[in-house]
Amino acid sequence: MASATLSSTFTSKVAVSHANCERGNFRNSVVRSSSRRNAAPVRISCSTNQEGESEKTSTLSRRELTVTTPASIAAVAALSALPQSVRAEAFAGSDEWVQVPLPVDPGVILLDVEFVPDEPNHGFLLGTRQTLLETLDGGRTWEQRFLNSDDEGVNYRFQSISFSGNEGWIIGKPAILYHTTDSGKTWERIPLSARLPGNPILITALDNQGGAEMATDEGAIYVTANAAQTWRAAVEETVSATLNRTVSSGISGASYYTGSFATVVRSEGGDYVGVTTRGNFYMTWEVGQSYWQPHNRNSSRRIQNMGWRKDGGLWLIARGGELFYGVGDGITEDFEQRRIGSRGFGILDVGFSKGNEVWAAGGSGSLFKSVNNGDKWERIKDLDNVAANLYTVKFMNNGKTGFVLGNDGVLLRYTA
Repeated sequence: MASATLSSTFTSKVAVSHANCERGNFRNSVVRSSSRRNAAPVRISCSTNQEGESEKTSTLSRRELTVTTPASIAAVAALSALPQSVRAEAFAGSDEWVQVPLPVDPGVILLDVEFVPDEPNHGFLLGTRQTLLETLDGGRTWEQRFLNSDDEGVNYRFQSISFSGNEGWIIGKPAILYHTTDSGKTWERIPLSARLPGNPILITALDNQGGAEMATDEGAIYVTANAAQTWRAAVEETVSATLNRTVSSGISGASYYTGSFATVVRSEGGDYVGVTTRGNFYMTWEVGQSYWQPHNRNSSRRIQNMGWRKDGGLWLIARGGELFYGVGDGITEDFEQRRIGSRGFGILDVGFSKGNEVWAAGGSGSLFKSVNNGDKWERIKDLDNVAANLYTVKFMNNGKTGFVLGNDGVLLRYTA
């Protein structure tokens, strides 16, 4: 994994057409040509959904769709007739969270959300099935955008988005990369080498001057300082190569390892923690190291997810809803349990908002809150009727802006 050029001089321009888009639901057929390296420029477009109100009802929850009494049917019809900005606030929620209806097909899993730093109301939402949504009002309403890829028959999973100033990046699976320098008004597709180890799983914008850092599910970390014209490898080998070279490391499940990372999270200081797909151990990488470092899990249960606290320490979720905090700050193998009382539902992610406020999300609409940095937790019962697994909790703008992302296009917006 020596220093390598991952992009060619060819770039295919794609532009977002804002002028002809009205608020509401949007649908557009994705027009693709056969895959070729010297493809012609393509354009992102959006058009008003011609099916009108019948399409709007698709954002209702499973519970609402099964209601058959005349009064309930009338209530659902009245809700569907409201403008989208009003319907967003009309959906059931709690004092601190509200569910936002989205113009997406059922089955879409939301994967990442990010806002433009200098435009606190302007953000983008990513998901499976090439889902890209844009908001200009802080996430109260969202409109669908399209990044046509020229790859016929390929259904991209947009995985990660990051902004620094007006410069932004989107990566997806199979390997795909987009770049913007105007806050997302236009997006430029940048080809990636077919020899890239693994699929991109995380992108981080660095300096608003062409800098970015990209990690793959095979543990490759590449850095660019010239808007992806060239990339420099930050690690010398993939995690599979590291583990199979160190079979005597004492790491359970590391010998003859052929898997990949399920999750990779970067700290503000540039360190990484990754959880393997089987969850039997985790690995870390610190700035300046040549290889990933493997670590045994602290629990008999496999690891579900890991990440970084605001103080720089680690948190770890084990399957079955167990939550642990790493002792001290930085990388460690010593963890202390934080009892969350998840009722047997799995906890999938943790997010840190204002002060000592922490949120944990999981299966079957489970959402938990702590106001003392995770020492004690309470379940948000008002959200029990949310018919989705909640996969991601993310806060921005110093904890003032927050979202919970789930499957079936479920999005919760933080209103506290």
